[in-house]
Amino acid sequence: MKIEVDAERLAREIDALAAITDAEPPAVTRVVFTEQDLRARAWLKERCSDAGLTIREDAVGNTFIRWEGPRSDLPPVATGSHIDAIPNAGKFDGVVGVLGGLEAIRALRKSGFTPERSIELIQFTAEEPTRFGIGCIGSRLLAGVLGPDADEQLRGSDNETLRTARTRTGFAGDLASVRLAQGYYAGFVELHIEQGPILEREGIAIGIVTNIVGPASFFITVEGQGGHAGGVLMPERHDALCAAAELIVKIEAAALASGSTDTVATVGICDVHPGAINSIPSRVKLGVDLRDTDGMRRDRVMEEIHAAGRDIAQQRQLQITTQMLNADEPAASSQQVLAAITQACQQEGLASRRIVARAYHDSSFMAKIAPMAMIFIPCRGGVSHRPDEYASMEHIVGGVKVLARTLAELSTVAILQSVGAGRIDGMRDQLQV
Repeated sequence: MKIEVDAERLAREIDALAAITDAEPPAVTRVVFTEQDLRARAWLKERCSDAGLTIREDAVGNTFIRWEGPRSDLPPVATGSHIDAIPNAGKFDGVVGVLGGLEAIRALRKSGFTPERSIELIQFTAEEPTRFGIGCIGSRLLAGVLGPDADEQLRGSDNETLRTARTRTGFAGDLASVRLAQGYYAGFVELHIEQGPILEREGIAIGIVTNIVGPASFFITVEGQGGHAGGVLMPERHDALCAAAELIVKIEAAALASGSTDTVATVGICDVHPGAINSIPSRVKLGVDLRDTDGMRRDRVMEEIHAAGRDIAQQRQLQITTQMLNADEPAASSQQVLAAITQACQQEGLASRRIVARAYHDSSFMAKIAPMAMIFIPCRGGVSHRPDEYASMEHIVGGVKVLARTLAELSTVAILQSVGAGRIDGMRDQLQV
């Protein structure tokens, strides 16, 4: 089977989607449930309808685009990603997995291949945490990691609830209906830019993702005593910022001492009150991101951070409290899906290597309901979430070809289980180079 990707069409579509933005090009801003998000969704559905695919949407706006196979009694195979974008982002993050998934289906149809299982392309709602402070809302709901109470609990910076935002933009219904059963999909594979420098640095076309880190996010609030910068002498101070600074160093040290380079900790927010040069800080709020491929090791580091906070609070005679946002489990890829991706790379003659996904993705949660793996392609300089984010069409096309062959292989696996090896041999002939 020869996979032919229309690179010119795919490049045009990536550019066209990037033009639907709230930011000045080349920056892309598409926050979920905004006008630009709705325009982008409508544009995507038009492309999929033109390709002869069926479309449905659930109560939170996850969009399912299906190429119907003859075996509707079998769980389908799925691919997909997201098209929402953080403020002033680039045009490839998520989009390569959605438009690349559409192009993979087009390429398979053009080749004459017929899947046994149906193949679905999913456009997930709100992979980015921009609006509601938590990422992967659509896939979390699909996997049951978030429940229906998220409708009222999740609020945007404008204080609008998830329920109000989704129903105002046309996505109605019971949020409980979004959840999919375990085994709903026979397999899930996501194409994505690496968002790191390894593949480009090593000159490798495809990264085969074996693990996705489990992130934990939490706020730490330090409550001290404010006062005039000249009026309060040093021995009498309970400076919240000094305590926070000490804790930040302890957070770094705890991650470094974990015994693994897979443990990473970041303090990305330091909000100081009252924020005046001649006033002693009375309150500091830190935003902490802690990630690891090993959930137990990550949690040990988190407890070390909490213990350091307790010690600092006692020594400096102030209060330190923690508010957890999320603590998600790491995800491991399916050996079956990894094997299919590896075979696809070999058939396309593309160099590949095993790699860890250090940003989390919708695949992290799809792993709870289906065998999962990811396909990475290089991005220039490892840069992402910036207007200069870039992936070459050569690498995108290579990723789409590998994705197409992987979907084709996974869509025929059920034949081994249901109708015997003779039939699978005939189907596998379609997959030969």
